[in-house]
Amino acid sequence: MISARNHRAPINERSRPVPQGFTPPYSPTGRSSLVPPPPWHYAGQILSLAFAVDKAAAENFLPTGFGTATGRAVAHCCEWQSTTDGWELLDPAYAQYREFFILLEAMRDGQPALYCPFIYVDQDISMARGWLQGWPKKLGSVWMTRPYDLDHIAAAPRRAGTRLGATLAVKDRRLMEARITLDGSEGARLGFLATPTFGLIASPTIVGQPDPGKPQLARALVENFTAGTFHGGTAELTFLASPRDELADLAPQGPAVASLANVAFSITGAVKADMPE
Repeated sequence: MISARNHRAPINERSRPVPQGFTPPYSPTGRSSLVPPPPWHYAGQILSLAFAVDKAAAENFLPTGFGTATGRAVAHCCEWQSTTDGWELLDPAYAQYREFFILLEAMRDGQPALYCPFIYVDQDISMARGWLQGWPKKLGSVWMTRPYDLDHIAAAPRRAGTRLGATLAVKDRRLMEARITLDGSEGARLGFLATPTFGLIASPTIVGQPDPGKPQLARALVENFTAGTFHGGTAELTFLASPRDELADLAPQGPAVASLANVAFSITGAVKADMPE
């Protein structure tokens, strides 16, 4: 005899809600999904640092068939605000994050192209969006000086003589330090703001035998780009050693060229790119 306490009514499979969501976690409404589908809209401050890097070291990080390293690279320190349809702007914990990444330049089909070997963010939403685009995001702590248009010692206004800083730490270890001096010149569009940029997308699985999947070269689709004034300067950029992260293998060779600006754009998807074996 089955007691009333242990008895459960049979589940009606037809009435059970179908789990919804673009990414996990899946739920009856999909509202709990970490990341909704594009378009994703971004606005923020970008500090771009162009520098020379050892060609042989850069070659080691490029995918086979991507191109030939030029010995040029760009690092970006960013403070972003992002949204899908505007609701995140009313709950900024979902909208705001900082990131740091490095891009290696190569000649690809006779034209310069950029590849991203490392990128660090402080927001899980951004990390998930990045993996979908081919950006190899890991969690890190990124800090950068915020300029304000005020005549005050704490404001760091965008003008000649202003000094700025930026840092990256991963697992409590500092991996990057930057010291920037604005010189009053007009800055240039650097890195992904000016050159086609690529990453690798793969689909690792542990179903059956663990398999990392075959990486696919991809490029994000960027629309509605707009920018404010670019402010130029110089920078001292240093990468520090870590027992795990190999950023220091791409140590800058000499000083960097700096450019600081506010930009905004939208990501609408991504496209695959050919990558010879």
